[in-house]
Amino acid sequence: MRRHLTVLVLAASATAASGAGLTAHWIVSAEPDAKKGVQAGATEPIGDGRAAGRAGGAGRAGGAEGDGRAGGAGPGAAVPRRPLDTARLRQSVRGYLATRPGKAGVMATDLRTGRTFGDNEGGRFVTASIMKVDILTGLLLQRQKGGRGLSADERDLAGQMIRESDNSAADSLYAKSGHGSGIGRTNRTLGLRQTTPFSPSWGSSLTSPSDQVRLLGALVSPTSPLGVSGRQYVLSLMGSVLREQSWGISAAARPGERVALKNGWTPVHHQGHGWTVNSVGRITGPGHDFLVAVCSGSSPTMKSGVDTVEHVADLVVSAMRQ
Repeated sequence: MRRHLTVLVLAASATAASGAGLTAHWIVSAEPDAKKGVQAGATEPIGDGRAAGRAGGAGRAGGAEGDGRAGGAGPGAAVPRRPLDTARLRQSVRGYLATRPGKAGVMATDLRTGRTFGDNEGGRFVTASIMKVDILTGLLLQRQKGGRGLSADERDLAGQMIRESDNSAADSLYAKSGHGSGIGRTNRTLGLRQTTPFSPSWGSSLTSPSDQVRLLGALVSPTSPLGVSGRQYVLSLMGSVLREQSWGISAAARPGERVALKNGWTPVHHQGHGWTVNSVGRITGPGHDFLVAVCSGSSPTMKSGVDTVEHVADLVVSAMRQ
């Protein structure tokens, strides 16, 4: 069920070198849905994005299913009160997807309970703009190793890239990171195994839901190769995306929970002339800390893909709460 989102802005004072700044999180309220930003045909082109303008790990997440601890990401996980019925949940997910056009995969883990679930979690999907999180994380890791942070101009580009999904900003930062070879090296450091950066078109890169949760794990784990200021910086940007881009895994959040996410959407010709629509992020609230990635391809319209992604996210997270 769609929920209305409002923004809570939390001011954090820190130096520019620390990577902190103005932080905001999407907070889910119980008000009626007033989102207007999800529209079929709102194209986010794959490629270098020159014509686009502004669109208006080390911590492993554990296995594909079960109740084991969540691979070193986040605070210590408690044993769930009862086992997750993965067979029943998988049947529900597959039953729903059988009624939908295209294909999808999901991976989710609750860092508080240790529950994990995946279906087609190793499937390969075109990244579109979820690759922007990988670009920023990789660039921050490179700069950390060099003993310096982002410049003021680079921080401005990073904000545009994540919060506004600006493709030109992503082009610039992807080049600064060394394109596919540079991000490929940092991905190996972060423990990503199923992501293939594409040069020079970052949006045409391939990834899996499992790898996206590994990347999210690298943004929350205290043992991540990326330092705390860098992790907090990326999550703060993901927690303050434009209102019209706040769809996706946020559909699985309950009133009062915080959401940090990044979405990606674009028509992809080699996926059957359909749309790829992806949503990855974190949902935090009392007793739960979810890392969720839902990827989809070959949807006939953007709206169809969004509906699939949101329903799968809500279906999986709701089951993992029980």
